[in-house]
Amino acid sequence: MASGGFLLLSLFLFSSLSSSSYALSDVEASFIARRQLMHLTENEDLPDNYVSNYKTNFKFSNSRLKGAYIALEAWKKAIYSDPSNFTSNWSGQDVCSYNGVFCEKALDDPKIEVVAGIDLNNADIAGYIPPEVGLLVDLALLHINSNRFCGIIPHSFSNLKILYELDISNNRFVGRFPETVLSIPDLKFLDLRFNDFEGEIPSELFEKSFDAIFLNNNRFTSTIPHNLGSTPATVVVMANNNLSGCVPASIGNMKSLNEFILINNNLMGCLPTEIGNLEKVSVFDISNNNFVGVLPKTLNGLKNVEHLSISHNKFTGIVPRNVCSLPHLVNFTFSDNYFNGEEEGCAPQKKEPALDDENNCIPDRPKQKQSNACNEVISKPVDCSKDKCGHGSPPSSSSPKTPPTPPTPKQETPTPQQPKPTPPPEDYSHEEAPKHHERSPPPPVHSPPPPVHSPPPPVHSPPPPVHSPPPPVHSPPPPVHSPPPPVHSPPPVHSPPPPVHSPPPPVHSPPPPVHSPPPPVHSPPPPVHSPPPPVHSPPPPVHSPPPPVHSPPPPVHSPPPPVHSPPPPVHSPPPPVHSPPPPVHSPPPPVQPPPPASPPMEDVFLPPHFGSSYASPPPPIIAGY
Repeated sequence: MASGGFLLLSLFLFSSLSSSSYALSDVEASFIARRQLMHLTENEDLPDNYVSNYKTNFKFSNSRLKGAYIALEAWKKAIYSDPSNFTSNWSGQDVCSYNGVFCEKALDDPKIEVVAGIDLNNADIAGYIPPEVGLLVDLALLHINSNRFCGIIPHSFSNLKILYELDISNNRFVGRFPETVLSIPDLKFLDLRFNDFEGEIPSELFEKSFDAIFLNNNRFTSTIPHNLGSTPATVVVMANNNLSGCVPASIGNMKSLNEFILINNNLMGCLPTEIGNLEKVSVFDISNNNFVGVLPKTLNGLKNVEHLSISHNKFTGIVPRNVCSLPHLVNFTFSDNYFNGEEEGCAPQKKEPALDDENNCIPDRPKQKQSNACNEVISKPVDCSKDKCGHGSPPSSSSPKTPPTPPTPKQETPTPQQPKPTPPPEDYSHEEAPKHHERSPPPPVHSPPPPVHSPPPPVHSPPPPVHSPPPPVHSPPPPVHSPPPPVHSPPPVHSPPPPVHSPPPPVHSPPPPVHSPPPPVHSPPPPVHSPPPPVHSPPPPVHSPPPPVHSPPPPVHSPPPPVHSPPPPVHSPPPPVHSPPPPVHSPPPPVQPPPPASPPMEDVFLPPHFGSSYASPPPPIIAGY
């Protein structure tokens, strides 16, 4: 309790100083991460008899609802700020009436009601996740994106055995990759975007049966695991990190891959020829890296690619006609490389596909590099057959190691006590627009955030496939030094993106807002007969239409791929949901680009609000229910 009070005190201290603090540098973020890890627990396990021994005057119809009450009561106490009073009614025994909490009949026992989904998207809540959340054993959907949750993901998440969708994006979580999520057997949609996770991406991630994996805009610093090709995911986004090494040759095994985004990392080497096996890919964006060599001849195997961006790299040689004339190509951006020729049909034209060849070394073309800059690279051709990255194997020296994270001190598990209704948190006024991460701010990743707080519709027995869209990410290369603006993704629609005729903006310009809608995830989580209510928060400034999502230029935005995966087994037809969904909460105001980062301040324990508000797949889809 003492450490909790200390953390709370530090939050208030930070709030009083927030007007003078802005985006965080890597050093500041690392400092905050270490402090948070010192005060918040990760591996604290609750005793098996914790629920039965918990003392309360409330009576519950079953022990699972009692466990849910204990979990939500502990979570309410772990909240430091709730400016919109979203959790003001989180008290009392009727947990199914709590804002953002959805109940359904248990999959393994239709006679009892359980908490099946929680959606706190865009509630602007500050706090952390206590280990008691692991008592929500019937949870199939957990969406808490666009809040100010901090600290680490507790080990108790491994108890959420039927969790199907996990969206914790756009918060302030820290520490290593939360490997506890890899022990959740039915998890299909994993969204960790816009946090401060660091260290290596575990190879075990690609051995799981995820439909969509979003890791962009964190601080990961490893190579891409060699078993990348083992994942059945249709969407993989790792943009805006600090990844190094090469693209593994195993990428050619990703037969169902629809979107692959690696924008703005430190990747290098030649592209593996196995990329030509990606026949279903519609978005392929590796811009803003250090790739070298000539384009593999197999690139013409991308039969369904619509948006292809290889800009801001060090490719050389000739741009081949068979790539420029791919049948479904809408936009091919190969600007800012060292190509010294392009075959017929590759010069930009007014009709589709939109081609961008600026800032290369192509004779008789406008806006090319100076000859001395070209000669410096072209005079030293790379032989991809001998290059150590030619086959995607990571170079021995390119695996940066992050210093070990300090161990998390154990806190005493609170002894069960008589719960007391918590008064609604004080309503803090928003005097300034939330601020977003700065670090080497990302070129916008079109990773669409999902819809905001849409309450789930009633669920009526046998399940037709539900299209719970995991947000696709279509990211344009450019701006690396400014925070992503708020993204309000519209409901999925199917219209093509406008062709982009201009080269990606320079790396130091502010990134365009990210607003690509989430791609429909055709992983039918069970019987949901009514589609999720549309979210009416149009993205600023460009309104990108939905899936296949082709988001508007600057860079190249592409359609979100449908993620196909089988729903978790449904053991009994679920009856209609008995608890009315909460009202739709409108997203926070657009974020104004913050001024340059201020120097680290003493005793600051929580980062400023990085307000990219965007939602995640709508809560209505409760897999298996």
